[in-house]
Amino acid sequence: MESIDLETHTKRIKAFTDISRAIATDQPLDAVLNRIVLITARVLVYEVCSIWLVDDSVTPRRLRLTATQAMDPAYARPRSLGRVEGVAGFVATHRQVLRIRDILKEPRYKEKDMARKLGLVSLLSVPVHWGEDDVTGVLNVFTNRLHEFSEEEVHMVTAIGNLTAFAIQNASLMNRMGAVEEELETRKVVERAKEILVRRHSLSGEEAFRWIQKKSMNSRKGMRQIAEAVLLSEDV
Repeated sequence: MESIDLETHTKRIKAFTDISRAIATDQPLDAVLNRIVLITARVLVYEVCSIWLVDDSVTPRRLRLTATQAMDPAYARPRSLGRVEGVAGFVATHRQVLRIRDILKEPRYKEKDMARKLGLVSLLSVPVHWGEDDVTGVLNVFTNRLHEFSEEEVHMVTAIGNLTAFAIQNASLMNRMGAVEEELETRKVVERAKEILVRRHSLSGEEAFRWIQKKSMNSRKGMRQIAEAVLLSEDV
């Protein structure tokens, strides 16, 4: 079993705490993910940390580099991999952690020229998922020296991967809640506009709704915009 000194233990607890706090904020997801990779690399002393997320908007699905603290354009440039391509694809497909001592000798690692340029040597890659949910991405950490990733490191980085998945789930839930709230507010505004049209033009509720709907289609504006215009005209 790995012997951990107090300083290392403190650093790992700090990383976990700081990441948990970042997730608990109301920041946008991209800001949270950027914070996760920055804390992981800085506090746990990795050369590069990156998050690749599954892009469901394309067929076949791909893994896209979504966040990294690396500043060098050789690594930070926007790019993607096939869902089953490379180390990240293997980890995402098989839900399996990979510890690679020397990425230049790893057949599955596709970016050896970039690794040589940046001096990247060892890689720990873990799947990003929450419980039994589908894998939503991969979290990678690199060192700039030959390194044997310990079981304790694997557990720690895996836990950060789980927190990353939770952050993604939380952002998705907040987006859905926001959409529901927006829809409810739109319905309220449309209902108030209908009442005005019914009273002003002796229309039925259904006729008033169709009037708003037709104006929306003809003007290529949302029904809420049309309804709000009706409300404003009532106040004039």
